[in-house]
Amino acid sequence: MKSLVLAEKPSVAREIARVLGCSTKHKSYIEGPEYIVTWALGHLVGLAEPEDYDRKYQQWKLEDLPMLPERMKLTVLRESAHQYKAVQQLCKRGDVKELIVATDAAREGELLARWIMQMAKWNKPFKRLWISSQTDKAIREGFRKLKPGTDFDRLYESARCRAEADWLIGLNVTRALTCKFETPLSAGRVQTPTLGMLMTREREIANFSSQEYDLLVADCGGFEAMWRGSSGDARMFDLAEAQQKLAQLSGKQAIVREIKKTKKQEPHPLAYDLTELQRDANRKYGFSAKQTSNVLQRLYEQHKVVTYPRTDSRYLSSDMVGTLKDRLEGMAVGPYASLAKQLKRTQLVVTKRIVDDSKVTDHHAIIPTDEPLRYSQLTNEERKLYDLIARRFLSLFMSPVVYEQVSLSLAIGNETFTAKGRTTLESGWRQAYDNDWQEEDEDQAHKVEQRDQERLPQLQQNDKVSVKRVYVQRDRTKPPARYTEATLLTQMEKHSLGTPATRADIIEKLISSDTIERVGNQMKPTGKGKQLIELVSSELRTPELTAKWEQELERIARGDRRSGDFMAQIRQMTEQLVSGVKKSEAEYKPHNLTHSHCPDCNSRLMERKTKRGKVLICSNKECEYKRSAEKQLSNRRCPTCHKKMEIKQGKAGKFFQCLPCNFVEKLDASGGKLRKHEERKLVQQFSKQESIGSNLGDLLKAALEKQQSE
Repeated sequence: MKSLVLAEKPSVAREIARVLGCSTKHKSYIEGPEYIVTWALGHLVGLAEPEDYDRKYQQWKLEDLPMLPERMKLTVLRESAHQYKAVQQLCKRGDVKELIVATDAAREGELLARWIMQMAKWNKPFKRLWISSQTDKAIREGFRKLKPGTDFDRLYESARCRAEADWLIGLNVTRALTCKFETPLSAGRVQTPTLGMLMTREREIANFSSQEYDLLVADCGGFEAMWRGSSGDARMFDLAEAQQKLAQLSGKQAIVREIKKTKKQEPHPLAYDLTELQRDANRKYGFSAKQTSNVLQRLYEQHKVVTYPRTDSRYLSSDMVGTLKDRLEGMAVGPYASLAKQLKRTQLVVTKRIVDDSKVTDHHAIIPTDEPLRYSQLTNEERKLYDLIARRFLSLFMSPVVYEQVSLSLAIGNETFTAKGRTTLESGWRQAYDNDWQEEDEDQAHKVEQRDQERLPQLQQNDKVSVKRVYVQRDRTKPPARYTEATLLTQMEKHSLGTPATRADIIEKLISSDTIERVGNQMKPTGKGKQLIELVSSELRTPELTAKWEQELERIARGDRRSGDFMAQIRQMTEQLVSGVKKSEAEYKPHNLTHSHCPDCNSRLMERKTKRGKVLICSNKECEYKRSAEKQLSNRRCPTCHKKMEIKQGKAGKFFQCLPCNFVEKLDASGGKLRKHEERKLVQQFSKQESIGSNLGDLLKAALEKQQSE
């Protein structure tokens, strides 16, 4: 009898199969003496579409909403049906005694496995592989310590509730908005409050009124001091007052009234979770959250040099202490060799800032594995991301930064000026960053703070200091900055919007639906997003409700909340949200109207983004006219409708396309259409295939499609 192992991806399955000694390869699985290893392709089974419950839902109609099935159905996803059938057949094999779930050790990984089991009607025992890295050692250890599958029933319930809640809220509200306002509008329990936060910031910027202010600065030779009022604020909004003080203070000496010297320590930063890593990668390298997730997944799966990526913990568990030096040994190459070898020779100091079992849930922080680092095999992106993880890991075992903070209070006439200095005594963990550590100062642009000067002269109380000059520095108050992807992730985490694994996809979904856009490194709502947030219910646009739901899902996973009660609440909320849209008297005005007019009906054209670039479509619902926004008309005419075709650029080169008919004709390398002898060659090659058709256009179309697919 054999054990059937279900992995989430083919790449992971191949690694598990190799470690388990499975060498007989088949199209959909790999078999060995004791194990059969197969895989999903992400989700093979998902929640059924609305039309699977009732055919009337094929048409989007406001009167048919809300859609509230009594029992949610599952369906095999069409694009991966072939792999599901293969897994189903393996489940029915008589020599399979048990199933080992080896999907990602997380909520979503549990869900995709359970749905496959449910669809395949699995009724034999099953166990769970729960590992945090893909190294051979971790896989072997995980198979020695397999856990009962039923231990993760509550995690599955939480994942199921999340999926069903997204279906009920997302599909119903999206259909309601789209039908009511006759334009594609997407809403959801996580994406809408995320858009709401961006819109709130946009209003703060729009309503901000900038004011001029003066700063009064005394140049004392080796250092500068800044005037501060009794409240501690250095800004003077009465500009005349600043000039008056300047006149009074010119030519006067400064007297040291107070000196404070404080020796301080700065402990190392915590290890990375996914969100913190995405923030740092965005700040330092401009990586999007999705880009960081993708690169990190390659470091985890392909190179095996980092631990499980989709974690929300920044601590390690106590059972990992014995592996720390092995990890240092594995990464001791290239730029990390010297420091890693040095630390390996010492007694590592492991504190509560590193290891804390109470703060580790399903997975520990992201750290290097003990797999030998092959630095030369990493791409530039992979090196940058690994560098962040490696240096953070090295810093965990180094001493605190020690510095002396000096605060100086000076009297010039009757006014008080202050200066601060900071001297580093021990660089400590900053050596891991080659002393090139950048402080996180997302809000510094909106504060008037005097930067610490590197060093202040040795002074005593009541010493007199010569003032070279006093001058006024004029500035203006600045509006709140737009969110970057780093600061947006911070807010999403703060309000429990999504999970570390889903936040990047939420941001990308908002961008692809044209509700937000990237402007440089900043995120801002589009005209469509600004209107959409006003059309949805006030409950759905704020993060508090969604954050509460996410906490409820966590309680279900812990066994502190009944899934049935949660779903009853979601169904009730769905009815309320749809009812609110139906009763709405608001209007939606297309934000993307252009000055171009439709040649068929003279209505204004709208610009819309697609995978093939921007297209212009007619704003008249009855008219089906559309064309590329980057229109390049050729003299070549469509054989079907005889209109001039457009010249497009694709992966296989340039081609003619008729948008109304979707007829495509490939150009040759020189930019012209295929020559007659090339046409004849293609016709002869495919003329024997009866299913293609008999006319030249059909033959060429099939030939070109075949050529492009190759």
